[in-house]
Amino acid sequence: MAEQNLYTIPNILSFSRLALVPVLIVLAYFARAQEFLVILAISLLSDVFDGYLARKLNQVSELGAKLDSWADVLTYSCMILGLYWIWPELFAQQAWFLVAAALSFVVPVAYALSKFGEYPSYHTLGAKTAAVLMAPAFYLLTLMGADLFFNAVIVFHIVVALEEMAITSVLTQPRSNVSSIFSLKGNSKLAK
Repeated sequence: MAEQNLYTIPNILSFSRLALVPVLIVLAYFARAQEFLVILAISLLSDVFDGYLARKLNQVSELGAKLDSWADVLTYSCMILGLYWIWPELFAQQAWFLVAAALSFVVPVAYALSKFGEYPSYHTLGAKTAAVLMAPAFYLLTLMGADLFFNAVIVFHIVVALEEMAITSVLTQPRSNVSSIFSLKGNSKLAK
C-alpha cells in the first residue's frame, strides 16, 4: 500500500478542526455563546477550504477523506451539544428534528460499517450541499430563532442519508469521494 503524506494542507485543516472539538465542548459547557459561534465559524470555514484545497492542490487521499469525515461528525455533534447547553429552549423545540438529524448520520454509517467494516467517506454532492446549508441554518436558528430553514436542511440531510445508503447497497467494497449514486450507474467497476 502506498504511503500517504500526513502533512498536506487539507489534512492539517482537518486536524485543526479536530483540535477545535474540545474547545467547542468547553465553550458549550460554560455557555459561552459568542465564543462558541466564532470558533464554530472558523471550524466550518476550514471545512469548506480543506476539500477545495485537496482538489486544487491534487492532494485528495483516502486518509484526507476519513479525517474530513471524522471532523465533520464531531463538529456537528458539537453543534447539537451547543444547542443543548447554550440554547436549551431551542434544543427542546427542535428535539424531533435533532433526532432525525442524528439518525440520518447513524443509520447510513451503521449500514456501511456492517457491510464493509469501516466508516464511509462518500462526500457526495448532496452531503457537501447539506454541509454548506447547515452553517447558515444553525446560525439563523441560534441568533434569530428562525427554525424553518433549519428544519428544511435537516429534511435534506435525510434525503442525503438515503442516497448514502443506496451507494452502500451498490458498492461491492468501500470507496471514498463518490459524487452521487448516479455516478455509479452503469459502472462495471463499482468497487474502484
